[in-house]
Amino acid sequence: MATNETNSSLYRVQVLDRAFAIIDALADTREDASLAEIAAIVKMHKSTVHRLMMNLERHRLVDRDQTGHYRLGMKLYDLGIRAFSRFDIRHRARPHLEKLMYNTEETVHLCILDDGEMLYVDKVEPRRSIRMSSTVGRRNAVHCTAVGKAVLAALPEAVVDQIISQRGLRRFTAKTLTTPAELKAELREIRQRGYAIDDEENEEGVRCIGAMVRDYSGRPAAAISVSAPSFRMSREKLRALAPLVCETARAVSLEWGYREVEREGVVRNPPG
Repeated sequence: MATNETNSSLYRVQVLDRAFAIIDALADTREDASLAEIAAIVKMHKSTVHRLMMNLERHRLVDRDQTGHYRLGMKLYDLGIRAFSRFDIRHRARPHLEKLMYNTEETVHLCILDDGEMLYVDKVEPRRSIRMSSTVGRRNAVHCTAVGKAVLAALPEAVVDQIISQRGLRRFTAKTLTTPAELKAELREIRQRGYAIDDEENEEGVRCIGAMVRDYSGRPAAAISVSAPSFRMSREKLRALAPLVCETARAVSLEWGYREVEREGVVRNPPG
């Protein structure tokens, strides 16, 4: 009897896995798909897919048009809106930020890209006599901060150009990058190594390292960083912290629902 119950439980899980595979397949297709096309994508027999589609359609998770082609159902939209309304990236990211702070013993920030600027939405700092002056709710430029450059490096060049045109490249210190050519060269390096560095470009005496965070759709929407006074944050320490920062960015992306995060934020060939 126990064996039958176990087999039944495994079967139910398999059915769910197959149903979710179909939903994912429909989400990835640009157009409505036929039964045969869906079966080919998920590598299942057409009769199996047909049975699953009947149940998904009954629950309004998929819709079928008059030609027999399928698309995602409006029930998923309804569920997504409800889930999103209850989603708080700051709350979900906080344990990862705290872990990074404990491992680095330096100040950690979570920032989101908002209207061409980086908005600081959370901050976790250690108990030190000298702390960072940053505050939650503050905004900083994208071109001279580690969080900003980490996000810019993942955006299409046309979007980068739009932000530069909108916000400009104001000089904050002697090290601020103030021309599009300089900035774009830096962004190419960031894409290669997987993280960004602010070497006293936004504020004299402060260095930061940041990595980009993707949201559920894969959009580069945020970044996390570790910041410290330059006398505590040498360039060698920045490179040593890179794996921890990128690992935290990947974890926060997962919390945000990004499914392919393992492809991103890889530390590759840190510069000497």
